Amino acid sequence: MNVLVINCGSSSVKYKVFNMESNEQILNGKVEEIGTKVANHSEALKLIIAQIKDVKIDSVGHRVVHGGEKFVNATLINEQVINELKKLEPLAPLHNPYNILGIEMAINKWPQLIQVAVFDTSFHSRMPRRSKYYAIDYNLAESEGIKRYGFHGPSHQYVAGRAADFLKQGLSDLRIITLHLGNGASACAVEFGKSVDTSMGMTPLEGLAMGTRAGDIDAGIVLKMLEKNDSDSVSRLLNKESGLKGISGVSNDLREIEKQAELGNDRCRLAINIFAHKVRKYIGAYASVMGGVDAVVFTGGIGENSPSMRRRILQRFDFLGLNIDEDLNNDVNKANIGCGLISASNSKVKALVVKTNEELMIASETKKIFDKVNKVNVEKPVIPIAVSARHLHLDKETFAKLFGEGKEPTKLKDISQPGQYACNERVNLIGPRGTIEGVRLLGPLRSKNQIEISRTDEFKLGVDAPIRNSGKVAGSAPIIVEGPAGKVSLTEGLICARRHIHAHPDDAKKLNIKDKDVVEVEISGGERDLTFGDVLVRVKDSYVLEMHIDTDEANACELVKGTGGSLIYENIAGVEAKIAF
Repeated sequence: MNVLVINCGSSSVKYKVFNMESNEQILNGKVEEIGTKVANHSEALKLIIAQIKDVKIDSVGHRVVHGGEKFVNATLINEQVINELKKLEPLAPLHNPYNILGIEMAINKWPQLIQVAVFDTSFHSRMPRRSKYYAIDYNLAESEGIKRYGFHGPSHQYVAGRAADFLKQGLSDLRIITLHLGNGASACAVEFGKSVDTSMGMTPLEGLAMGTRAGDIDAGIVLKMLEKNDSDSVSRLLNKESGLKGISGVSNDLREIEKQAELGNDRCRLAINIFAHKVRKYIGAYASVMGGVDAVVFTGGIGENSPSMRRRILQRFDFLGLNIDEDLNNDVNKANIGCGLISASNSKVKALVVKTNEELMIASETKKIFDKVNKVNVEKPVIPIAVSARHLHLDKETFAKLFGEGKEPTKLKDISQPGQYACNERVNLIGPRGTIEGVRLLGPLRSKNQIEISRTDEFKLGVDAPIRNSGKVAGSAPIIVEGPAGKVSLTEGLICARRHIHAHPDDAKKLNIKDKDVVEVEISGGERDLTFGDVLVRVKDSYVLEMHIDTDEANACELVKGTGGSLIYENIAGVEAKIAF
């Protein structure tokens, strides 16, 4: 199948065509200077149609910058979706109106094709609330939609995945800081495959210094400027006349600024230093947010092509175990392989340069929707739901400290997953604010300690437990565990378990899902219907098909015995692609 990707901007329309069986690019091009050399966007589309006339197009994917709160996944486009997108134009007035124009033109040309909107904001839509909310009046923020949405999502998602493949590790096992550095620039903390923080905010103006955007700035400065300037003038200053251009007074092009800096231009030198300093600050901050970092990934025009800027940014990170290899850094672009290592062989934290391919990411998301629309009525097996109350898993050493040397866990009863059982042994969890007594041990003993609690438990204990996949306890929260033979102060191991589905390979095949997929699940038929996003799929020969949620999640949907639900392949507007369970 062939997917046409359209990125419609204010003065240009870019396009690429991909063969999705091979993921290879067939055609690409752009029409620029719309309004001058080309009369309007309609004429631009006619030129594109002429260029792709010999290629069969099966589906069209559109880049849309802002999806707001409603569009958290790639979405099948229909009239209702277009109307909703138009309501979001005030959040991205420089981008969304033209994105929508491209959609409407393409639908007029190819009304018979499935067309899909893929959003810059989607990858960041499930960031934790602590990252998403600003410290302003909560009710005002809710009513006006004032939150951190983030941008460059397809790029951050794509390069994080490419980096994981290059390192021959699962994305769900890595903590990665992705740096999309170009005329627009943003950083993203990708923890085990999920965006947990990003530098751009409600608009693309926040965060790093950029080509013409100011990035982070004291809001008081904006208020000061508004005393003598109207809002349009201030907006133009912050979006079009700041960043590298505003500091250097020369250009927003780093290549020109670097040339002038070599000739002694002090403002150009200052622009370079500020740009690098801001990126370094975010690397340090995001390493702290994730409790460590495994890899730092550069992409974008500057990130991919400026060895000197990468060197400036990565200097003085030896305290993190990150050391750059000068030869690799200088030569990485010459190999032309799209992904290369620039960190030293002894570097604990890896640094990579990855050529981004946002259009391929958009094409891939478009193909997913295309496939799901055409598989709506496939019958699927029933999946039971289990509520996982607070519990813990212990290693042999910790068990002995809590229950006594020579003791072994004693089985109370088997639980649903083969080989797993509830034990008679219980412990108390002691946090800074309170204690939870009688938390049950599950057996058999494991190689790592893992204590699983709910968000409600967090507040009772006074702790901040991260949401983690089972087994991913490095850098998680500390807790004191009390048993009949003693207490143990664990430096890590306390988590809120990510909701997940266990599946045997046979069931996974029937469900058309695979290990490490992330799906949405709709709970319906009870008192409070609810859709859960970010449900991890885990496939293993020893598993029995079952979905696990914690007590908070079960209470939220008032789950009772016999409550029905659906596994949703994607949030497809106008199409119900569900698996009943």
